[in-house]
Amino acid sequence: MIDNILNLNKPIKDTRVVVAMSGGVDSSVVASLLHHAGYQVIGITLQLYDHGQMLAKKNACCAGVDIYDAKKVADKLGFAHYVLNYQNKFQEAVIDDFVDSYLRGETPIPCVKCNQSVKFRDLLQVAKDLNADCMATGHYVQKKIVNNHSELHKAFDHNKDQSYFLFATTKEQLDFLHFPLGSFSKDQTRKLAEKYGLEVANKPDSQDICFVPNGDYTSVIKKHRPNSFKCGDLVHISNNKILGQHQGIINFTLGQRRGIGLAYPNPLYVVKIDPHTNQVFVGEEQYLNQQIFTIKDCNWLITDPKIADKFNAKIRIRSNAQDHPALIEILENNSAKIYMKSMTRAITKGQAGVIYDEQRVLGGGWIDNIIE
Repeated sequence: MIDNILNLNKPIKDTRVVVAMSGGVDSSVVASLLHHAGYQVIGITLQLYDHGQMLAKKNACCAGVDIYDAKKVADKLGFAHYVLNYQNKFQEAVIDDFVDSYLRGETPIPCVKCNQSVKFRDLLQVAKDLNADCMATGHYVQKKIVNNHSELHKAFDHNKDQSYFLFATTKEQLDFLHFPLGSFSKDQTRKLAEKYGLEVANKPDSQDICFVPNGDYTSVIKKHRPNSFKCGDLVHISNNKILGQHQGIINFTLGQRRGIGLAYPNPLYVVKIDPHTNQVFVGEEQYLNQQIFTIKDCNWLITDPKIADKFNAKIRIRSNAQDHPALIEILENNSAKIYMKSMTRAITKGQAGVIYDEQRVLGGGWIDNIIE
């Protein structure tokens, strides 16, 4: 089964595979599957923040206990395992970007940035430096080879599909990557973990952003940008009337209803954040609906899209949202304009707009400009 998934033109026993091991059940099963199939497995786990912080984290990817869990799997099965200290890289590429994104009035997705930079750029280069034939991860997505080109598809288990988080994977990276769990359900993965006697078989999935304790992102911003909390106006979007004051735009996200701090006859939502004027605009729910926006820093997994091309597809504008029909117009400067087929709630700057042709990921970019 595994040799069909990797589908490499090389004898299995001579094929070296680096497995990105987070210490969770998914990547542990990938390493076990490949090892038992006869591949030369090398496990690599990343240390992304200091040792004291790592030991304190629970239910978060790459927490302190995860390094030990990954090492236990490698020791049990007898393949090489290395821990790489990527604290500085992670700080610069992920944490700093996360903080600065909130200060720009955006709502960032650090897991995409981590995959885009630390894992699929830096770690993938390490795999090549180790003369690996490929790198495998525990992500729930499928890679398919069509006409000698690699395509990224949704996972068989749509409840676990992680294709949204991998839209920024380049064509070159996708050629080198493999996702052995893409055709599995989570139940199948856990059963395999039990079959191989892995202690992580019943380990809970990570829930939090790894460097954000208990979901309290404002504490992270205070730590890294202590002077960023500036008071400003709460303004009604319909008439620019000032309704009150806020304690900093980083306390708000688009679509937020609770915690705005205003008494008003109708329920109010955060509908716009302006970092230049330091104003938070609020309004009734209908003001959240938009239809046209742009995405920037696009990554395309289709073959050479032509400038000014237009095509119909589906787009997902947040990780837990459904795909919606849209017209995609390719623009200059590696951007695109999105025309939603219907009004859409809370299109949010800083989130990803990922474009699909049914199951296949065509590409995507970062939501940049909402056209009112």
